[in-house]
Amino acid sequence: MSANLPACPQCTLENTYPDGDNYVCADCGHEWPQLVAANSVADDDAEAAVKDSNGNILKDGDSVVLIKDLKVKGSSTTLKMGTKVKSIRLVGGDHEVDCKMDAGSFMLKAAFLKKV
Repeated sequence: MSANLPACPQCTLENTYPDGDNYVCADCGHEWPQLVAANSVADDDAEAAVKDSNGNILKDGDSVVLIKDLKVKGSSTTLKMGTKVKSIRLVGGDHEVDCKMDAGSFMLKAAFLKKV
């Protein structure tokens, strides 16, 4: 609906609307107070920092190393532990790191990386 309204904290869809002192999700019917929504925006900014396996905050352009062998789905390729990746790019989603290696372009989870 409006860009100012938060997404539903239960189903994460953005079809929400204000109703009195609450927000309501039109898709799942979940209701939550508007004060909680205002506080969660600040919490999301604090949690938005992508951290590596040691808790170091990652930024665009950082170099990282793989901390374990990773099998690539749908392929026989395995990304080997200790492989250095230069110039990472942070993106949204559960695979937060976009990078290019000799084997191709990959989306990786930050939990399997260590900042160099």
